[in-house]
Amino acid sequence: MTTTATSLPRRPLKFGLGPGLAAAARGLALAAVALAGLVPLLVIPVAPTLIVFGFKILIVWRGDAQARVLYFVLTSGAGVGLAWFGIPGIFSGLRRLATLTRRLAGRWCGVPIADPYRPLPASRSELSFTRLLRGLLEDPATERDVAWAFVSLVAAPVVAASSAVIIGIGLIVFIGPEFVKTIPRPAFPGNSAGTLIVLGLGIIAAGVLAAPPLLRGYGLLARSLLAPAGHADLTRRLRHLAKTRDEALDTSAAEIRRIERDLHDGAQARLVAMGMTLDAAGQVIETSPDAARALLYEARDASVKALAELRDLVRGIHPPVLADRGLADAIRALALDAPVRIDLASDLRGRLPAPVESAAYFAVSELLANVSKHAGARQAWVDIRHTDGMLRIGVTDNGHGGAEPARGTGLRGIERRLAAFDGVLAISSPPGGPTAVTMEIPCALSSPKTSSC
Repeated sequence: MTTTATSLPRRPLKFGLGPGLAAAARGLALAAVALAGLVPLLVIPVAPTLIVFGFKILIVWRGDAQARVLYFVLTSGAGVGLAWFGIPGIFSGLRRLATLTRRLAGRWCGVPIADPYRPLPASRSELSFTRLLRGLLEDPATERDVAWAFVSLVAAPVVAASSAVIIGIGLIVFIGPEFVKTIPRPAFPGNSAGTLIVLGLGIIAAGVLAAPPLLRGYGLLARSLLAPAGHADLTRRLRHLAKTRDEALDTSAAEIRRIERDLHDGAQARLVAMGMTLDAAGQVIETSPDAARALLYEARDASVKALAELRDLVRGIHPPVLADRGLADAIRALALDAPVRIDLASDLRGRLPAPVESAAYFAVSELLANVSKHAGARQAWVDIRHTDGMLRIGVTDNGHGGAEPARGTGLRGIERRLAAFDGVLAISSPPGGPTAVTMEIPCALSSPKTSSC
């Protein structure tokens, strides 16, 4: 999944029993991720401690000199070895935890966090040990990862997991004694069954209500430390723009070659044949009117086929219905020709920028083609929404799942197409289905009064 998170706005908070409980559970999961960072943090001081202890054995301890030297070599050598070989693994582990936190902050907290790291070769085997260590230590994002690991040890239990703790107190401490006799009642005057249940429900409601904003607050705190800072963000944006520009140029060049090939093999060949047929008809029109009439009929059929091929070619470049009536109607027309049943829901009340409409249309077209060819689905659903400056399109099917961008099903092409607009593609396709694909593209929506439709 390609994610360009810097430009994406935060999603609006959702309140209610379901969203509140989900937010509380996600806060507990984020707290577990934060506590996992305690392991590498505890290992970091072990190496210098072993080295100092080795020198203490050598200098301070009394006893056999050979034994002291042996213990010094073993202890200090273990510390040096741990520092030399273990520190890169420790920082790599912190980087993985920070990357997981960024991904979960965008998915659960509604706070997208961009990747701040300097690029490394695709294969770590291409790096020597010293280059890997230098690359990790010189990257400013590593220092921010370490700082976040310390901050999250306090922030995760206090902010992210506190709503789950509140809900647990209301459920276990106040309501639990009425159903589980081994749980003692809270000791305060008037702790009757009705009072405890009412207080417990109130505490649970408070925890459910506080869970979404607390989870959002944790995401904002994570972004304050884990997001690219200053020039690092600018550098990352420049790299992203250069990459998407190159991909857009490659895609455009491939599209031009496809159009040239289709014109050469299709309409152009038919037009040349039609010209030869008309020339032959002109030569025999005086001597054999019937033969000339047959050749004219043949030329007419060839012109109809050439026109149909030109219309198909134009539809593949920019469908007229997309230019005339907009994205929703263009996808509705696309759904009419699909071999599976497609239900479309849309709330678009204006027109999107033409490049965004085109990118979204062809992305949905590719997804529906995948549904027809690969998913084995009987039905698909397309949902189009525009909220908070963001176009969101969901395509879901009831097929067998297992869609992966690496398997060449066109998903990588969709990712590249959306990346040119700072868009993202999220795929959920477990084996056995269903497959749910969500696309998000930041863009403005024109008012219906200024729309061309």
